[in-house]
Amino acid sequence: MSLDALFTLFTGLPRQGPGSDESTLEALRRLPSPQKDALVLDIGCGTGRPTRVLARTLRTRVTGIDIHQPYLDELARAAAQEGLSEFVETRCRSMEALDYAPGSVDLIWSEGAIFVLGVAQALRRWKTLLRPGGLLVFTDVTWLEADPPAEAVAFFAQEYPAITTLEENRRLAECEGYEVLDAFSLPAADWYKEYYTPLRERIARLRPTLAAQPELAGVVASTEREMDLFDRFSAAYGYVFYLLRKPPLPGAA
Repeated sequence: MSLDALFTLFTGLPRQGPGSDESTLEALRRLPSPQKDALVLDIGCGTGRPTRVLARTLRTRVTGIDIHQPYLDELARAAAQEGLSEFVETRCRSMEALDYAPGSVDLIWSEGAIFVLGVAQALRRWKTLLRPGGLLVFTDVTWLEADPPAEAVAFFAQEYPAITTLEENRRLAECEGYEVLDAFSLPAADWYKEYYTPLRERIARLRPTLAAQPELAGVVASTEREMDLFDRFSAAYGYVFYLLRKPPLPGAA
């Protein structure tokens, strides 16, 4: 799938995946409070809605990391407008090429982006960056029913074969040495209000140009199929917040 076509489709949207400020805040409420000078990374931040929620709530510097500089530019502008510039930093880097010192990061956040590496690989790589007792929070699309509809299974077999259940992701995290502090599903509204609704409006504006842009037309077709599936099968799958902790050193609080 063409990255340029994806960026064209998602330019100007409030979010690049399901979520809401309320769900980000709910995840924060379920975590131990990081120290004021914590090193916080938002990996695969896109235009940085969660980045700004983290910065506004924690009042510590949060670094938004993404491969698409225009998204980061938009994040920087929004942070400035909200008076958050002193708390928001951006870095244009691949999540496969992070250069932070081992054991230096207090909190890693990643909403809707961990699929790029895959959950297992991300858990392994990012654990090295976390200090003992450091926190890892991510969302990933997850089966919510034991026997999901065949049409949804076929779609994800092509688009995201690694999709699994909440229980399997918990087991995977524990096998990688994390404590699973909590997990909860995003409400269906988090798919629509700031994601699917503006995305449908964006597609409607782009539709007259699609005949001349076959790669974008393909991305749009896949996206519309995805939206139709969720409209019909939202009980079977959804995004889940996973809240993990790297165990502290023995004797530490």
